Amino acid sequence: MSAARGAQATTPPALPAAATGTHGPAAPVKGTAAPAPDAGTPGFGARLTAPLLIGSLVNPLNTTMISTALVAIGHSYSVGAAGTAWLISVLYLTSAVAQPVLGKLADSVGPRRVFVAGLVVVLVSGLVGAFALSFTWLLVSRLLLGIGSAAAYPASMSILRHEGLRVGRTPPRPVLARLSFAAVGSTAVGPTLGGVLVMLVGWRGIFAVNVPVALIALVTAIRWIPDDRPRARAEDGSRPKTAIDPLGIGLFSTALTLLAFFLLDLAHPQWWLLLPFAVVGAALVRWQLRTATPFIDLRALVSNGPLTRTYLRHGLGYLLVYCVMYGLTQWLEEVRGFSSGETGLLMLPMSVAALACSLLGARTKGIRGPLTLACLLLAAGAVLLGFLSGSSPLVLLLLAGACFGVPQGLIGTSNQAAVAQFSPAESIGSAAGLQRTAQYIGAITASSMIALAYGRAATDAGLHLMAWIAAGLGVLLIVLTLIDRALRTPHAP
Repeated sequence: MSAARGAQATTPPALPAAATGTHGPAAPVKGTAAPAPDAGTPGFGARLTAPLLIGSLVNPLNTTMISTALVAIGHSYSVGAAGTAWLISVLYLTSAVAQPVLGKLADSVGPRRVFVAGLVVVLVSGLVGAFALSFTWLLVSRLLLGIGSAAAYPASMSILRHEGLRVGRTPPRPVLARLSFAAVGSTAVGPTLGGVLVMLVGWRGIFAVNVPVALIALVTAIRWIPDDRPRARAEDGSRPKTAIDPLGIGLFSTALTLLAFFLLDLAHPQWWLLLPFAVVGAALVRWQLRTATPFIDLRALVSNGPLTRTYLRHGLGYLLVYCVMYGLTQWLEEVRGFSSGETGLLMLPMSVAALACSLLGARTKGIRGPLTLACLLLAAGAVLLGFLSGSSPLVLLLLAGACFGVPQGLIGTSNQAAVAQFSPAESIGSAAGLQRTAQYIGAITASSMIALAYGRAATDAGLHLMAWIAAGLGVLLIVLTLIDRALRTPHAP
């Protein structure tokens, strides 16, 4: 699997053993500045990992934190649910493309440089959003946020690999697990934190909070992350070049943007967009099959069925999760009349369940069992949403949130284990990057479903339409999980 090399968990080409830890420790690299000594795992102490964890939570936190602010933003700028859905999609659209690109840049120019540059862009995005005078500037802020925050995770993994070279050992699994937990945890607490911020300082706090977070990560990164180690030169003395496939990136971005424009107005579909989408998609496939360094290795995807099915399950699973995060929160505010802060508190059971199950899921050795349980709960939660109304008791609302919180934790950890099991050892980073891209595409589709169901405002009928579509997709997800024979193979701990 060489698609989008350099994405999350990027592994430099010379370090396939570091990705798996099966070939012994790599030799230390001289001339690399080490972080100040601190307590914890030798070579991977708190000073090194703290800025990486803070930087890595910005993207997943912002994907869900805005969910409890969409109604307030829409009222401020007289924009309906279909319009505010773009605040969701633009972040995912830019992140889906930027993750693998910035991962490759981290290998090319140095992960520390990419990590720091990304934090600067995040800081700027927070200022643009906090002082935005129009809805267009909010979209610009989210676009910048998607680009800047996408640098953190792949650069963090590359930094840990480089530190492993310096100290002569592979990054410990608990250290890597913290990055995963930071993503799952921040995604889970996002709605609650967003509701509290809107209640205390208004919806602009959703954007402004990124400024101090980025500043803390930036200062600690500059002080504690080692300088980028010099890249080995070729035999002729020239610097090695990293193939980024700009044409593939451009075609992929264009195709995904055209599809997003079509999906976000399914109530009034612009059918003509499907023609340029088909043309660009065909050109993308043709180019990826011909070029030596494709942005997406289609041949590898076709030949590796278990990995491809993992991406499909991951995208569908998060599509259902994000439908609740964005769709249910809008319904709670516009139909039930809860404030943003109250809605955030109502989503707390979902957040707590997701956090707890992400920890439990990381401890399980199997994949099929946790995934099957997650799929069953997703379908059950969707059915429950189909019977909610403006007069439903509070306990049912809390139960609905919990039904989606448990799968959120189990899906993330289980599919991550599946990617590790089914992807080639030498391209684990590329495989992980495509897993995140599948999650982003699921989120874009979720925002499209919400726009179709709600139009300009959330209603009981819109919630029920979204719920029954989600229930059907939940049943499909159950079938895809149960019939996948590859999941019957025990997962190695």
